[in-house]
Amino acid sequence: MNWKGDKWRERISKKTLLILLIGVFAGIAAFSVTATTLQATDTAEFCSGCHVMGTVHESFKESNHAHLNCNDCHAPRDSTVSKMTFKARAGLGHIYMNTLGSGDIPDVLHATAESEEVLQRNCVSCHEPSLRNIDFKNAKDNCMDCHRQVPHGNRIYKPDEWHQPQSVEVPPTTQ
Repeated sequence: MNWKGDKWRERISKKTLLILLIGVFAGIAAFSVTATTLQATDTAEFCSGCHVMGTVHESFKESNHAHLNCNDCHAPRDSTVSKMTFKARAGLGHIYMNTLGSGDIPDVLHATAESEEVLQRNCVSCHEPSLRNIDFKNAKDNCMDCHRQVPHGNRIYKPDEWHQPQSVEVPPTTQ
C-alpha cells in the first residue's frame, strides 16, 4: 500500500467526509429527539401518566394556571442546566416511588423543601409586576403559605384539613 499515493488520500477524505456527515446527521437527530423529549416531559399530560398524579392533573385542568406546563412552576427556569438537573433528580425519585417505593406514597403529596424554593422563585418571577402593588407587612414567608390552593386547589385533590383557614395575626389598625 502506497502511503503517499493519491488513491489513499482520496479514500481517507471520502471516509472522513462520510464520518463527518454521519456525525452531523446523528447530532441533528439527537438534538431533535432531546428537544422534543424535554418539551414533552414538561406537559401536564406527561406528568399525569403516573396513576398517583391523576387527581392532581384533574384539579390542575380546572385552575386558572391550566394554560401552563407543569414545569413552568415545578422546575427551575434560570438555566437549562439547572432545569435538566432538577428534572433528572425528580424524575428518578418519581420512578422509584412509582415502582419499588409504591407502598410509601402518601395520600397527600407535599412539595419538598427544594421544590418549595423553586415554586416560590417561579411564582415571584411570573407575578412580580402585580407584587409591586401589594403591601406585605403581614405576609408569611412564601407565596404558598397563603396561596397553597393554587393551582391544585379544588377539593378533588386536597383533603378537607388542607382548606381550613390558617391563623394569621393581623395587628390592630390605629386611627
